[in-house]
Amino acid sequence: STKYIGGHSDVIGGVVITNSEELHEGLRFVQKAVGAVPGPWDTFLLLRSTKTLHVRMQAHCQNARKIVEFLSQHKAIEKIYYPGLTSHRNHEVAKKQMRDFGGMVSVVLRDGLEAAKKLLTSTKLFTLAESLGGVESLIEHPAIMTHASIPSENRQKLGIVDGLVRLSVGIEDVNDLIADLDQALKV
Repeated sequence: STKYIGGHSDVIGGVVITNSEELHEGLRFVQKAVGAVPGPWDTFLLLRSTKTLHVRMQAHCQNARKIVEFLSQHKAIEKIYYPGLTSHRNHEVAKKQMRDFGGMVSVVLRDGLEAAKKLLTSTKLFTLAESLGGVESLIEHPAIMTHASIPSENRQKLGIVDGLVRLSVGIEDVNDLIADLDQALKV
Protein backbone atom coordinates (compact mmCIF):
# COMPACT_ATOMS: atom_id res chain seq x y z
CA SER A 1 0.00 0.00 0.00
CA THR A 2 3.03 2.28 0.25
CA LYS A 3 3.22 2.81 -3.51
CA TYR A 4 0.27 3.09 -5.92
CA ILE A 5 -2.50 2.33 -3.42
CA GLY A 6 -1.35 5.13 -1.11
CA GLY A 7 -0.41 7.16 -4.17
CA HIS A 8 0.66 10.34 -2.40
CA SER A 9 4.03 9.30 -0.94
CA ASP A 10 2.72 9.92 2.58
CA VAL A 11 2.03 6.50 4.09
CA ILE A 12 3.90 3.25 4.67
CA GLY A 13 2.00 -0.02 4.75
CA GLY A 14 1.89 -3.55 3.49
CA VAL A 15 1.03 -7.11 4.36
CA VAL A 16 2.80 -10.35 5.19
CA ILE A 17 1.19 -13.49 3.79
CA THR A 18 2.28 -17.02 4.64
CA ASN A 19 0.96 -20.55 4.48
CA SER A 20 3.33 -21.64 7.27
CA GLU A 21 1.48 -22.09 10.56
CA GLU A 22 4.76 -21.80 12.49
CA LEU A 23 5.72 -18.52 10.81
CA HIS A 24 2.17 -17.22 11.25
CA GLU A 25 2.27 -17.85 15.00
CA GLY A 26 5.65 -16.10 15.31
CA LEU A 27 4.41 -13.09 13.34
CA ARG A 28 1.19 -12.97 15.34
CA PHE A 29 3.20 -12.91 18.58
CA VAL A 30 5.35 -10.03 17.31
CA GLN A 31 2.25 -8.15 16.14
CA LYS A 32 0.61 -8.46 19.55
CA ALA A 33 3.83 -7.69 21.45
CA VAL A 34 4.89 -4.57 19.55
CA GLY A 35 1.65 -3.37 18.03
CA ALA A 36 2.75 -3.82 14.44
CA VAL A 37 -0.49 -2.54 12.95
CA PRO A 38 -1.17 0.65 11.03
CA GLY A 39 -2.18 3.68 13.03
CA PRO A 40 -5.53 5.39 12.54
CA TRP A 41 -4.08 8.24 10.46
CA ASP A 42 -2.29 5.84 8.08
CA THR A 43 -5.48 3.84 7.76
CA PHE A 44 -7.46 7.00 6.98
CA LEU A 45 -4.93 8.04 4.33
CA LEU A 46 -5.10 4.62 2.66
CA LEU A 47 -8.90 4.62 2.71
CA ARG A 48 -8.91 8.11 1.19
CA SER A 49 -6.45 7.05 -1.49
CA THR A 50 -8.34 3.95 -2.57
CA LYS A 51 -11.18 6.23 -3.65
CA THR A 52 -8.98 7.82 -6.32
CA LEU A 53 -6.84 4.79 -7.23
CA HIS A 54 -8.72 4.10 -10.47
CA VAL A 55 -8.44 7.61 -11.88
CA ARG A 56 -4.83 7.96 -10.74
CA MET A 57 -3.88 4.67 -12.42
CA GLN A 58 -5.56 5.77 -15.64
CA ALA A 59 -3.46 8.95 -15.60
CA HIS A 60 -0.23 7.09 -14.74
CA CYS A 61 -0.79 4.64 -17.60
CA GLN A 62 -1.84 7.25 -20.16
CA ASN A 63 1.12 9.50 -19.30
CA ALA A 64 3.58 6.60 -19.44
CA ARG A 65 2.26 5.56 -22.87
CA LYS A 66 2.70 9.07 -24.26
CA ILE A 67 6.18 9.40 -22.77
CA VAL A 68 7.16 6.05 -24.30
CA GLU A 69 5.89 7.28 -27.69
CA PHE A 70 8.05 10.38 -27.33
CA LEU A 71 11.15 8.53 -26.11
CA SER A 72 10.89 5.86 -28.82
CA GLN A 73 11.54 8.60 -31.40
CA HIS A 74 14.43 10.22 -29.52
CA LYS A 75 17.97 9.67 -30.82
CA ALA A 76 19.47 9.70 -27.30
CA ILE A 77 17.53 6.57 -26.34
CA GLU A 78 19.02 3.16 -27.15
CA LYS A 79 16.36 0.94 -25.55
CA ILE A 80 13.04 1.27 -23.73
CA TYR A 81 11.68 -1.17 -21.15
CA TYR A 82 7.91 -0.84 -20.90
CA PRO A 83 5.48 -3.79 -20.90
CA GLY A 84 3.12 -1.91 -23.22
CA LEU A 85 5.61 -2.21 -26.08
CA THR A 86 5.12 -5.28 -28.24
CA SER A 87 8.92 -5.60 -28.28
CA HIS A 88 9.00 -6.07 -24.49
CA ARG A 89 9.85 -9.68 -23.64
CA ASN A 90 6.88 -9.98 -21.26
CA HIS A 91 4.35 -8.02 -23.31
CA GLU A 92 2.04 -11.01 -23.84
CA VAL A 93 2.09 -11.87 -20.13
CA ALA A 94 1.36 -8.24 -19.25
CA LYS A 95 -1.58 -8.15 -21.69
CA LYS A 96 -3.11 -11.17 -19.94
CA GLN A 97 -2.49 -9.97 -16.39
CA MET A 98 -3.11 -6.24 -16.63
CA ARG A 99 -5.77 -3.90 -17.94
CA ASP A 100 -3.09 -1.36 -18.80
CA PHE A 101 0.69 -1.23 -18.53
CA GLY A 102 1.44 0.98 -15.54
CA GLY A 103 3.52 4.06 -14.99
CA MET A 104 7.03 2.59 -14.83
CA VAL A 105 9.35 3.19 -17.79
CA SER A 106 13.05 2.40 -18.00
CA VAL A 107 15.36 3.60 -20.74
CA VAL A 108 18.95 2.99 -21.71
CA LEU A 109 20.74 6.10 -22.93
CA ARG A 110 23.09 5.66 -25.89
CA ASP A 111 25.90 7.62 -24.27
CA GLY A 112 25.92 5.65 -21.01
CA LEU A 113 26.67 6.87 -17.53
CA GLU A 114 27.53 10.49 -18.30
CA ALA A 115 24.34 10.94 -20.33
CA ALA A 116 22.34 9.33 -17.52
CA LYS A 117 23.86 11.68 -14.94
CA LYS A 118 23.08 14.70 -17.13
CA LEU A 119 19.48 13.56 -17.50
CA LEU A 120 19.12 13.04 -13.74
CA THR A 121 20.38 16.52 -12.95
CA SER A 122 18.67 18.34 -15.82
CA THR A 123 15.02 17.44 -15.32
CA LYS A 124 12.92 20.08 -13.59
CA LEU A 125 9.66 18.20 -13.01
CA PHE A 126 11.00 14.70 -12.38
CA THR A 127 12.30 14.47 -8.81
CA LEU A 128 15.46 12.44 -8.23
CA ALA A 129 14.26 9.77 -5.80
CA GLU A 130 14.10 6.01 -5.22
CA SER A 131 10.39 5.29 -5.09
CA LEU A 132 7.38 4.86 -7.32
CA GLY A 133 3.62 5.04 -7.46
CA GLY A 134 3.06 8.57 -6.20
CA VAL A 135 1.26 11.32 -8.07
CA GLU A 136 4.60 13.03 -8.68
CA SER A 137 7.04 11.89 -11.37
CA LEU A 138 10.37 10.50 -10.21
CA ILE A 139 13.64 9.65 -11.92
CA GLU A 140 16.42 7.40 -10.66
CA HIS A 141 19.60 5.67 -11.76
CA PRO A 142 19.66 2.04 -10.58
CA ALA A 143 23.42 1.49 -11.05
CA ILE A 144 24.35 4.32 -8.68
CA MET A 145 21.27 4.34 -6.47
CA THR A 146 19.07 1.30 -5.79
CA HIS A 147 21.57 -1.31 -7.02
CA ALA A 148 24.87 0.44 -6.19
CA SER A 149 25.91 -2.30 -3.74
CA ILE A 150 25.81 -4.98 -6.46
CA PRO A 151 29.15 -5.47 -8.22
CA SER A 152 29.21 -3.92 -11.70
CA GLU A 153 29.75 -7.25 -13.45
CA ASN A 154 26.65 -8.72 -11.78
CA ARG A 155 24.58 -5.61 -12.55
CA GLN A 156 25.58 -5.80 -16.22
CA LYS A 157 24.45 -9.45 -16.40
CA LEU A 158 21.09 -8.40 -14.95
CA GLY A 159 20.71 -5.64 -17.55
CA ILE A 160 21.34 -2.86 -15.05
CA VAL A 161 23.78 -1.05 -17.29
CA ASP A 162 25.33 2.35 -16.60
CA GLY A 163 23.02 4.08 -19.09
CA LEU A 164 19.82 2.70 -17.51
CA VAL A 165 17.44 5.29 -16.04
CA ARG A 166 14.10 4.49 -14.41
CA LEU A 167 11.08 6.80 -14.55
CA SER A 168 8.09 6.54 -12.27
CA VAL A 169 5.63 8.56 -14.33
CA GLY A 170 3.24 10.63 -12.26
CA ILE A 171 -0.06 12.26 -13.10
CA GLU A 172 1.14 15.76 -13.95
CA ASP A 173 0.30 17.25 -17.34
CA VAL A 174 1.95 14.87 -19.80
CA ASN A 175 2.96 17.67 -22.17
CA ASP A 176 4.91 19.30 -19.34
CA LEU A 177 6.61 15.98 -18.55
CA ILE A 178 7.55 15.40 -22.18
CA ALA A 179 8.88 18.95 -22.52
CA ASP A 180 10.94 18.42 -19.37
CA LEU A 181 12.47 15.20 -20.69
CA ASP A 182 13.07 16.79 -24.08
CA GLN A 183 14.99 19.75 -22.64
CA ALA A 184 16.94 17.48 -20.25
CA LEU A 185 17.97 15.12 -23.05
CA LYS A 186 19.35 18.10 -25.02
CA VAL A 187 21.70 19.22 -22.23
